[in-house]
Amino acid sequence: MPRPLIGITTYVEESTRFRVWDVATSLVPTGYYELVQAAGGAAVLLPPDEPGTAAEVLGRLDGLVVAGGPDVDPVRYGAPRDPRTGPPATQRDEWELELIGAALAAEMPVLGICRGMQALNVALGGTLVQHIDGHVEAPGVMSWHPVRPVAGTRYAALVPEEAEVPTYHHQAVDELGRGLVVSAHAVDGTVEAIELPDPDRWVVGVQWHPERDKDSRVMAGLVAAAADRARTPVIWTRH
Repeated sequence: MPRPLIGITTYVEESTRFRVWDVATSLVPTGYYELVQAAGGAAVLLPPDEPGTAAEVLGRLDGLVVAGGPDVDPVRYGAPRDPRTGPPATQRDEWELELIGAALAAEMPVLGICRGMQALNVALGGTLVQHIDGHVEAPGVMSWHPVRPVAGTRYAALVPEEAEVPTYHHQAVDELGRGLVVSAHAVDGTVEAIELPDPDRWVVGVQWHPERDKDSRVMAGLVAAAADRARTPVIWTRH
């Protein structure tokens, strides 16, 4: 069997310097695809695409990773904007929420990382805390803290012990989206992982950045689920 093909969302930087070039660029940190590869998958990067094309794109993939990045626009969950919330990333919100919706409809394995977990929650009708003091120490600086798994969850089966994880965020899950359960907490009670408890659907979100510490256990769970799905014929229709 070929390695399962895992799509990773990317984001657009309008001005990126490459020697003499200063151009708009679609990119993602290398740690994401390296983690997919370390877990036994093949990675493909997904730039933003036209509305209505998510199901077509996913039809060529076995699993989806929604990467970290800027704040989800609070208009997506019907909340007024906190002054500490970052500027809207309209194109990215639209594309990633469409990808998540199409992946869920197709019962494709999904892993949301940091912003990706928050987007997963929003896609299922949940809300976010727009700012939590103490979770961001300085711009661009990662901090580490322990997370505790919730017994009986898919995450706890993958990482059964309390684990020290790299994190950089100032927002968090507030009200859970439809069907989601909490599968890990920080010591202060902040939601650190969520999932759908359906044993036939692999959908997990983590608030931290596993691509920064190279712990591939959660990603290995996604890749294994994607491999199982790749062995099952799926008929796709465009919506």
